Amino acid sequence: MGEQIHIGGFASSMDLAQKAGICADSKGVDLCCCNGAGMRFLVRFLKVSGMCGVDATEKVVEQGRELCEQEGLSEKIKFTLADACSSGLENASADFVWGEDAWCYVVDKGKLVSEAARIVKPNGIIAFTDWVEGKASLTDAEAERFMTFMKFPNIQDINGYSDLLDANGCEVITSEDTGRYAPCIDLYLNMLNMQLTYDAMKIIGFNSELMQSMAEEMTFMQELAHAGKIAQGLFVARKK
Repeated sequence: MGEQIHIGGFASSMDLAQKAGICADSKGVDLCCCNGAGMRFLVRFLKVSGMCGVDATEKVVEQGRELCEQEGLSEKIKFTLADACSSGLENASADFVWGEDAWCYVVDKGKLVSEAARIVKPNGIIAFTDWVEGKASLTDAEAERFMTFMKFPNIQDINGYSDLLDANGCEVITSEDTGRYAPCIDLYLNMLNMQLTYDAMKIIGFNSELMQSMAEEMTFMQELAHAGKIAQGLFVARKK
């Protein structure tokens, strides 16, 4: 899926940044930043003056630091190895908090939103996308299969995230289904089937059985996407 592994890649990042009104010379925090692709995007294309990424996985933090060094962005981008729900960052220290399709991996989403609200300044912005349950509800069996494959502990919906933001003293400006989820899942499957089969098999050690199993689960996820049961939600909120 490239360096920007979230749904929609560059276009999704730019859409979120524009709807959030991310300004040049502002400073932000990326919760669940992985290797920092979102932060490099913000610094390079939005001219953000400084970013701090928080992630609990040591390997991706190390990779992120190496990538920022290679791109000459280390002075503007820092990483913190910590639980995103308890980052240790200062209160009201960021102009905005950012996240891209990563909060679905967090167990306590209420605590995560609370942490975002704690870190951001008054009138600051919380902006994120995430995989959410769509307007057509998942059955229990569908939810169990989907979350087992994706390693999600649970999944929110658009109204649920909006309620969490509101409960943490934030005014919700935008909460919407981006409409990108199903087309991107179609794209991923086409990439695997039409061009990148060998590359994908190499990643998993040329395990044909595993490849077949993953293809079946991706096809199931595609069915959920087109049924409106899984979506990419986009959220922008201002701390009161």
